[in-house]
Amino acid sequence: MSRRYAVIGLGQFGRAIASVLSAKGAEVIAIDNSPAHIESIKDDVAMAICMDATDRKALIAHGIHEADAVVLAIGKDFEAQLLCAAHLLELESTRIIARSHGKHQRMILERLGVSEILTPEDEVSKIVAERLLNPSILSFLELPDDFEIVEIRSPKRIINRSLEDVGLRDKYKLTVITIKREFQEIKNGETVTEQHVLGVPSSKTMLTENDTLMIFGQVKDIQRFTDINE
Repeated sequence: MSRRYAVIGLGQFGRAIASVLSAKGAEVIAIDNSPAHIESIKDDVAMAICMDATDRKALIAHGIHEADAVVLAIGKDFEAQLLCAAHLLELESTRIIARSHGKHQRMILERLGVSEILTPEDEVSKIVAERLLNPSILSFLELPDDFEIVEIRSPKRIINRSLEDVGLRDKYKLTVITIKREFQEIKNGETVTEQHVLGVPSSKTMLTENDTLMIFGQVKDIQRFTDINE
């Protein structure tokens, strides 16, 4: 059964979320008070509604509080974001995910009772900083207690060696979750490069130059591994 999501606020952030959810087969209700924003997305989602999301009666009339999750992506009008969140909390929405601009908005949303809060600008800044400090890292997911999962290009000194020989677990206290490898394939009569996941690698798996490793471990151990092997 397809899940039903509401995205309120169709700026760049909200529109991107609504479009991705819809492309993945979810039923999406897109809401904004701008007719132009509604017009631009109406063909990409199940339903696009031009309405004032701070209007409690309108939220109830369209069953927004009954969605599996509501994403509050109202950008510039934080007062409207708060009022909409207050209505949804009062209506006992199953799940509310709200966008904040900075720590003060986050604090206010938390005090209101919203537990899932996104600050895209902070996330982007962390990614940029991480990639500047360690160019090998393509993406990462922060976890509690200084652990993270990172996607990292094969460092030079481990190329053409097996995982057993590299000794990630014994030498570096790291675990390879999987490997993405490049393959040359023929598509429409042309040779193209495609990446495929190898699944759970064995200790005998040999590492190649264009491999991308997905590694789990503590930040300091990942940094040590990349410093030694670059």
